[in-house]
Amino acid sequence: MILLVCLAAGMPGLNSLLASEPPTRPPALEVALWPPGQVEADPAAPPEEVVERGTAAKPDRSVRRVRQPGLTVYLPAVAQRTGAAVLICPGGGYGSLAIDKEGHDVARWLNSIGVAGMVLKYRLPQAERPPNRVPLPLQDAVQALRLMRSRAADWQLDPARMGVIGFSAGGHLAAILATQNSAQAEKLPTGLSMSGSRPDFSILIYPVISMQTGLAHQGSRRAFLGASPEPEMLAEYSAELRVTPATPPTFLVHARDDGVSVSNSIVFSQALKAQAVPHELLLYDQGGHGYGLGVRGGAVAAWPQRCEQWLRQGGWLNQPAKTK
Repeated sequence: MILLVCLAAGMPGLNSLLASEPPTRPPALEVALWPPGQVEADPAAPPEEVVERGTAAKPDRSVRRVRQPGLTVYLPAVAQRTGAAVLICPGGGYGSLAIDKEGHDVARWLNSIGVAGMVLKYRLPQAERPPNRVPLPLQDAVQALRLMRSRAADWQLDPARMGVIGFSAGGHLAAILATQNSAQAEKLPTGLSMSGSRPDFSILIYPVISMQTGLAHQGSRRAFLGASPEPEMLAEYSAELRVTPATPPTFLVHARDDGVSVSNSIVFSQALKAQAVPHELLLYDQGGHGYGLGVRGGAVAAWPQRCEQWLRQGGWLNQPAKTK
């Protein structure tokens, strides 16, 4: 483990990193996550809702009541492609998705460093679901990574260099995707296998990690598992309890003044260390929660560039994709 405590940015801002983004990046592709008819939306359910919290120049949409999950695929310019890809899980407390700040904006940043960004619009949990089912977000994340690997040749990607990034509750989704286990696999719907759905690396930004009392973000836990989850469910979806030597290398970012306790990232780091899993933890004294790529400034604005360095050091950006 590398523990890095950051007190000041000391690195160029994200805006300067994106300023050199080439204008030749292909347009984003909208891809259905499931075959037609496999996901049936409840006709009595209220329609999907999109709330704009930003401006026309800088969208910041919140998506609620997702009915049809999907992927938005952002491929880098051909000259910049490394072959790496990242599944992006926006946060929102499992009640909504911060689809721009923690989704599309992130994909564009990834494109600027030669990485394909895949924004996951996942279904949100349903409180009335039977307790023995894998929650809907994990079903969609499993399917998304399997879909990415199945389309790797079409998109000129390396199926062995596909990671996941998640923010807040999306960080929890990314963490349980990275630490998935056989007990969860047994609860998947018929026809869905976890084969091919473990990411090669994970990036967790101010993540919810644990469902355990004293650590869990209560709003996210209630939305994900319901008001009175069984103790077995709390343990099953606490990612720090599921770390093994097979857990992929991980990059973590958290601020000490975050409303989602920084202990979430610390206990996950400790679990990774105990299993000798390579990882890096960036702790900031200030930053709060929900800063996305850090465009508000402050010390947390340094994390995207440090993450790029970590990806490069890990070898995920060093092998250009072969062009057709």
